[in-house]
Amino acid sequence: MPKTWFITGASSGLGLEMTQQLLTQGHKVVATIRRAGALTKLAQEYRDRLDIVQLDLVEQESIASAVKDSFQRHGRIDVIVSNAGYGLFGAAEELTNEEIDRQIATNLTGSIHLIRAALPILRGQGGGRIVQVSSEGGQIAYPGFSLYHATKWGIEGFVEAVAQEVAPFGIDFIIAEPGPTGTNFGANLVRATPMDVYDETPAGAVRRAITEGSFEIKGDAARTVAAIISAAESETPPLRLALGSTAYSSISQALSARLSALEVQRGVANSADRQDP
Repeated sequence: MPKTWFITGASSGLGLEMTQQLLTQGHKVVATIRRAGALTKLAQEYRDRLDIVQLDLVEQESIASAVKDSFQRHGRIDVIVSNAGYGLFGAAEELTNEEIDRQIATNLTGSIHLIRAALPILRGQGGGRIVQVSSEGGQIAYPGFSLYHATKWGIEGFVEAVAQEVAPFGIDFIIAEPGPTGTNFGANLVRATPMDVYDETPAGAVRRAITEGSFEIKGDAARTVAAIISAAESETPPLRLALGSTAYSSISQALSARLSALEVQRGVANSADRQDP
């Protein structure tokens, strides 16, 4: 059955690919963009099923009204896709306050406000589904991406808690965790001004890999989006959805290492409990 989807960051990358696939499949899409005119060609082809909304998640006061107005125009929205975001690269010491604030405002705070704006309306309509596009970087960390990881680890923690809060109302979540994927993520990467002192460090090595194009990218955007759509249309989707062999491998290794490190601390962990008299 055709559904109505609300997608942020629909002008490029996974958001654009998702918008195109859903329209091709006969769904309706409310697509938010920052720049007017970004979806002109799609709007001409799918004028009856594509609703374009201009929205910048940094402008928090406009998020609630954009969500509310979209629900009012369409009567019901089945799936909210919190996708808008970008990458910020640089060792923590290299980043400016402005770069840090904008990264958090877009990737983390903006997503939080979007989800909070949607919850009472989804609750009122008897349920719905929210897809939060995170990253393998929501469970692992590369040097040079500290603030990006802070936003992704942060939004995953937020979603995991909220999912428990709203499950009784028929609202559920999917956290999509793609690995490196063939989108324009790299082209849109904001890079801090480098400091020479970091040239021969792990952050410097990652910087060179990105600059030289040797950072391996295995993920396919169309296949990634198809997997997200399939999960969102399933009856009982997983809370977390790893996408791509790189994401699966890196997350698996990180979780295994974390669990091994935890196991050797069993004794000291238990020793911190209160002792009964």
